[in-house]
Amino acid sequence: MGENYRFRYGDSLARSPGAQLPTDGGTPPSLLDLAAPVESRVKFLGHALHQQLIPFPFGLLVTAVIFDVSYLITDSQELANVAYWMIAAGIIGGLLAAVPGLIDWTAIPKGTRAKKVGALHGVGNVVLLVLFVASWLLRRDQPTAPEALALGLSFAGVALATVTGWLGGELVDRHAVGIDDGAHADSPHSLSGRPASEGGRALAR
Repeated sequence: MGENYRFRYGDSLARSPGAQLPTDGGTPPSLLDLAAPVESRVKFLGHALHQQLIPFPFGLLVTAVIFDVSYLITDSQELANVAYWMIAAGIIGGLLAAVPGLIDWTAIPKGTRAKKVGALHGVGNVVLLVLFVASWLLRRDQPTAPEALALGLSFAGVALATVTGWLGGELVDRHAVGIDDGAHADSPHSLSGRPASEGGRALAR
């Protein structure tokens, strides 16, 4: 029987329960394809652009809901108006962040769990934006006094954001999507022009 190994980013193989190698010592090409992280195709200053952009719409939309809740508590029309404009800004930011995210998703190998998780992440975020767009449209005539349905849609959008945010974390932390090939704890910085695999050797776990 062949020995069991698990692929790691910095090194080729690390011994642990996982994929079983052939008895002749060869490595299945399909497993080699899955060994490396999925590096982002759209970068800015050396980092994945999608990961840089997504905090802005997420923060704006969540904060808009906080202002909605504050409006319900205080009945302050000013707070409702701030939420209205924050939703508008969040929608625009979400659309901008979606473009590099979609491009990066196309780089994920087909048939993998990461591809499915990425699809759920993307579709969920589209639904999230639709909810907030609908909420914003319902507020247009009276942004300082949103109706119950508009508020409910924004609350539902934020609830969904907790799910899609977790899925995004799953893609990065569990499936290494958007991670530089060969990255390790002692990689050179992203603007050095050197590959992430250089630097001190990552410690074996």
